[in-house]
Amino acid sequence: MFGEIPVIDLNKFLDEKKLHLVFEVSLWFKAAFALSEIVAGVVTYFVSQQLFLTLVLWVTTDEFVEDPHDLVANFLLHTVQHLSVGTQEFAAIYLLGHGVIKLWLIVGLLRERLWYYPVSIVVFGAFIVYQLYRYTFTHSIWLLLITALDVVIIALTWHEYRYLRNEHNVAAASP
Repeated sequence: MFGEIPVIDLNKFLDEKKLHLVFEVSLWFKAAFALSEIVAGVVTYFVSQQLFLTLVLWVTTDEFVEDPHDLVANFLLHTVQHLSVGTQEFAAIYLLGHGVIKLWLIVGLLRERLWYYPVSIVVFGAFIVYQLYRYTFTHSIWLLLITALDVVIIALTWHEYRYLRNEHNVAAASP
C-alpha cells in the first residue's frame, strides 16, 4: 500500500557476522591510525621546529598564492609558528604513547583475547575523557572525529566481548 512505511529487519541488517566484520574493519582502521601516531610521534620528537616551519611553508605556498585567507593553510602556519619546545615534546610523547597503547590493545582484540576487551573499553574511555578535555582548549574538529570513532569502537568492543564470552560459555558447557 502507498501509506505503509517499509519495515527494515534489523536482524538481517545487523547479524553477528556483519557486526564482527565492522568491528574488525574499524580495528584495522584504528591500527593504521595508531601506526601513523607512532610515526608522527617519532618525527615530532626528532624534527626541529625550523624544519616543521619550512615544511609547512613549502606545503602551503600554493594555497597562500591562491587564497591568502585559506583556513587550513593559516591554521597549519599558525600552529607551527606558536609551537614551543615543551609543546613539541609533549605532542611527541603523547602521540607515541597513545599510538603504542592503542596498537597493543588492538592486537589483543584482533587475537580475541577476552581480557583485552574490558581493558580496551576502559582505556579507550579514558582517551575519550582526555580528548574531550583537550577539546575545551583546542576546539579541534579532529578531536571530535577521533572521539566519535572511539565511541563506536567502544560500543562494538562491548558487543563483541559479550558475543565472544557467550560463545566461550556455550563451548565450555557442551560435552
